[in-house]
Amino acid sequence: MDVRRIIFITGTGTGVGKTLLTALLLRHLRMEGHDALAMKPFCSGSRQDARLLQRLQKEDLTLDQTNPFFFSRPLAPWVAVRENGGRQIPLSEVLRRIQALRRLGKILLVEGSGGVLVPLGEGYGVADLISRIPCATIIVAPNRLGTINHVLLTVKHLQSIEVKEVKIVMMSERSPDFSSRSNINAISELLPETGVFSLPYLGGRALNVAMVKQNAKYLKITLARILGGGSL
Repeated sequence: MDVRRIIFITGTGTGVGKTLLTALLLRHLRMEGHDALAMKPFCSGSRQDARLLQRLQKEDLTLDQTNPFFFSRPLAPWVAVRENGGRQIPLSEVLRRIQALRRLGKILLVEGSGGVLVPLGEGYGVADLISRIPCATIIVAPNRLGTINHVLLTVKHLQSIEVKEVKIVMMSERSPDFSSRSNINAISELLPETGVFSLPYLGGRALNVAMVKQNAKYLKITLARILGGGSL
């Protein structure tokens, strides 16, 4: 593994499994002896996701380091600031917080907010943040009807801004629809140079420390494959 690298976990939208994948990767890396940390720069509505990541890294980071920018309303950060009449967060400040944590560990996982076009501040969004940091990118997508379009749109946009180190992780759902049988093969064929992986449905209680630890062991080989084999 490269020294002091960043892996950015984004998604095709909100609620697609970014936090679960970030948590599993964090636990896997630390179980394997790697000096890994994780952060979620922006949280809206709740800090539950950030608290999970903080607990998984044995509170090596404070909650404010794990999640430096929190908005009480469940809105895109740029919208939340505008509605509250607050100060917009400049991109330079977000980059500074990320680089500060990058210096503390050899591998830093950064979980994004929503999809790549979510506005984070005045004049920039998630994709702009990805393009400004030296990182590999993992796109999380639900394995259900409509995901092919959403994955292709996400990948094509990242490619348009010269983001090249990309992998895709498809998250299985509790009640899979008919399209779930063919989505992964279709995306692999349409994006032949992009690694496509899948995770099984892990249950409604997957986002707690005990279950993340258990599932990281269960998925050890898959998580290693996601992190290995190429630029990641």
